[in-house]
Amino acid sequence: MVGVLIVSHGELGKCLADCARHVLGRVPDNLAILGVEKHDNPELRLQEAEAMVHQLDDGSGVLVLSDMLGGTPSNIACRLIRRGQVEVVAGVNLPMLVRALSYSAQTLDVVVSKAITGGLEGVYYVIPEEK
Repeated sequence: MVGVLIVSHGELGKCLADCARHVLGRVPDNLAILGVEKHDNPELRLQEAEAMVHQLDDGSGVLVLSDMLGGTPSNIACRLIRRGQVEVVAGVNLPMLVRALSYSAQTLDVVVSKAITGGLEGVYYVIPEEK
C-alpha cells in the first residue's frame, strides 16, 4: 500500500488528516504527518521526514503532500523525491488527501494521478443561484 506523508506548516496536516478520517470513516495506517513550525531547523525536520518515509514505505512507495510550493515544508518535501519511489505533490487540500488515501492500494503513479485530479476537481467557483 502506498504511504502518504503530509508535510505542512504548523497544524494544517493534522487538521486535514482529522477531516480525512472523518470523511473516510477510518483511521488510515498508511498516513503520517509532519508539521513544520517557523522556529524549526529544516535539516532536523528533513531527517524526521526521511525516517517517516522509511517507516511508511512497504515497497509500494510514498506520496508526500505539501501545502504551499516554495515554503519550507515543500522545500523539505522536495528533498525527499526519489523518482518512482517517493513522489511529491504540492497544494494539498482535503479532496486531494481523501482521493490519495482512497486509491492507496493502487500503484504509486496511479495514486499521484488520483491525488492531483482530486485536488483540482475539488476546487470550484460557487456562483449563487439567482432569485
